[in-house]
Amino acid sequence: MVHHHHHHHDHGVSGEGTGGDRRLLWAVGVNTLLTVAQVVGGVLSGSLSLVADALHNLGDAAALLIAWVARRIGRRPADSAQTFGYRRAELVGALINATTLNVVGVYLIYEALVRAIDPPPVAGWTVIAVAGVALVVDLITAALTWRMARGSLNVRAAFVHNLTDALGSVAVIVAGVLIIRYQWYLADVIATLLIAGYAIYHGIGITRQASRILTLGVPHDVHVPSLAEALRAVDGVSDVHHLHVWELDESQRSFEGHVVIERPDAALAERVKGLVRGVLERHGISHSTIECEYGQIREGCQQGEVVAPH
Repeated sequence: MVHHHHHHHDHGVSGEGTGGDRRLLWAVGVNTLLTVAQVVGGVLSGSLSLVADALHNLGDAAALLIAWVARRIGRRPADSAQTFGYRRAELVGALINATTLNVVGVYLIYEALVRAIDPPPVAGWTVIAVAGVALVVDLITAALTWRMARGSLNVRAAFVHNLTDALGSVAVIVAGVLIIRYQWYLADVIATLLIAGYAIYHGIGITRQASRILTLGVPHDVHVPSLAEALRAVDGVSDVHHLHVWELDESQRSFEGHVVIERPDAALAERVKGLVRGVLERHGISHSTIECEYGQIREGCQQGEVVAPH
């Protein structure tokens, strides 16, 4: 029995390193300043809706702060307590923010139904103007984080939080104008339901993706039976078993498996190892642990989980 280990993986943290951290902190600061301004404006004007929106923006600042903290933790190197490192901290941050997205979506649906039954007083132009300011801040925050959001579930969850708020600000402006000019109160309800649907759609999607990685699920575009057949088709391979494919995080896929070789030949084992590695790399798998066996399956391999048998 021979063990072959192939390691090729990127230890970088998603989202442009410390430069991305600075942009997240800027976004936290901008949203915190807006929160303070809205609270002051709400108290001075007596507008409860402005105070409520301030609390919503405080939630955005918290989501961005969670993303920042998770990125910082995820950058810590492996140690004796966490031999795989701390990179999955970003997935935990994504789950927290995605869960709050789902809660926000459900709350917005509740608010929309309440408004449909008992429409509140029409918001004045002052509130619409403040919503315009909030929209500008939301767009600034989105500009600070959108590029990082493409490669990180953690940042993407915070980004969607902010984008939901931006859509909410647009809805307040558009619905407010329609209500004031045409008394079309249903516009506010429809806009709120659409925003709620957007938040829940992304919240569920991020939750499913982060949960699959955290529970060692197979990458969505890898079909294990097909991968097993591709490995069995490698010249010199008699069989494969005990296949495990998972993701450490969004950027690193790992493989572990037993490969049965036709005969005990060190040169053959090296050649087979290279061919197997090529198949795995075509499936986007950058880290592999391959145990080479000769002849019949050993007794120990008949016990426990055997994935993708004949």
